[in-house]
Amino acid sequence: MDSVASAPPKARTYMAVLVVLGISHLLNDLIQSLIPAIYPIIRESYSLDFQQIGLITLTFQIAGSLLQPLVGFYTDRRPAPYSPVIGMVFTLSGLAGLAFASSYAFILCAVALIGIGSSIFHPEATRMARYAAGGRQGLAQGIFQVGGQAGGALGPVSAAFVIVPMGQPSLAWFTAAAMAAMLLLAWIGRQQAAISHHFAALRKAAAGHGTDRRRHGTATIAVGLVVLTLLMFSKNAYGESFRSFYTFYLIERFGLSIPASQMMLFIFLLAAAVGALVGGIVGDRIGRYRVIWISVLGPLPLTLALPYADLFWTGVLTVSINLVMASAFASILLYAMELLPNRIGLVGGLFYGLNFGLGGIAAAILGGLADSYGIETVYRLCSFLPLAGLLAWFLPRLDEGRRPIAAKP
Repeated sequence: MDSVASAPPKARTYMAVLVVLGISHLLNDLIQSLIPAIYPIIRESYSLDFQQIGLITLTFQIAGSLLQPLVGFYTDRRPAPYSPVIGMVFTLSGLAGLAFASSYAFILCAVALIGIGSSIFHPEATRMARYAAGGRQGLAQGIFQVGGQAGGALGPVSAAFVIVPMGQPSLAWFTAAAMAAMLLLAWIGRQQAAISHHFAALRKAAAGHGTDRRRHGTATIAVGLVVLTLLMFSKNAYGESFRSFYTFYLIERFGLSIPASQMMLFIFLLAAAVGALVGGIVGDRIGRYRVIWISVLGPLPLTLALPYADLFWTGVLTVSINLVMASAFASILLYAMELLPNRIGLVGGLFYGLNFGLGGIAAAILGGLADSYGIETVYRLCSFLPLAGLLAWFLPRLDEGRRPIAAKP
């Protein structure tokens, strides 16, 4: 009887919660992806140059990055299960403002509101994905990421079939997506108490059986976070060259129409959704360290060939590049969580914030380069960015065979 009574609780994966989180992430990132998707439209309507386009992305990304670590730090101490609902209110307001913006300054204000909404959404949603994962952290982050990536991929399709033919005011139709996300996130908030209790029981049992992870040293944590940040920057800089400027590249180099270029962007972003899910699952099997190496350095031969490819091979190469490169994010995020297992909200806020902030900085820089040297030159320069993957050599080797079952809720 004693052996039965002392048996640790089984790690349960709350698949329904993970799927709903993934759908909520899809709706959140669909709304975000409408911003770069309408760039060709507003560039013509407002006579914008590439640097101004880059500044729109920078405004959105900075607004979405500055608050995220603060929100994550706060919710680590005081979990706020309904905070993503509040974030979606900001997103809804920004989207409505963007639909009826009458000036460049109004556009900047609207995208800032959408960025603030994202900054509130991600830390707590990341925590819930961590709690609901059980012992399948890579799968959980993969599902969460595939939702976001799929939402990002739907933006160009929405632009091609709705916004381009019907104009900027048709953005207001997508407020329905924000309202649906609010309902789903409210349901998730109601589940958090039970899931957090189960998560805490797993952690207590792990500590009692001597399987909980020891704390890492300050130097290990510092080196790991710095290297992960630099890898994230190189990955995001390359990705941002596509999210913000790929349609312009296709139009200028191959003479595609706006709808055709948006569909190419959709295919590119859809590959990211597949890559995110595969990267999470593979990371559970072979370890985060190996996945990071493969995903950040592996695309280098393909990126070097891309600027010289014809239209067909441009499509093939961009899909292949993003499929591999997108697999990195879940592993980078989980690697950081393993460095700081008791700061899940902070890690989620920091790395999603980095995703936004570094992407915005890259967009502004690339926009200025495109104005000065041409869009094709930008892609030739960006083709060398995967060389930064060599920095993975300096990542501290964590004992991935002793992954924690849970972290402090």
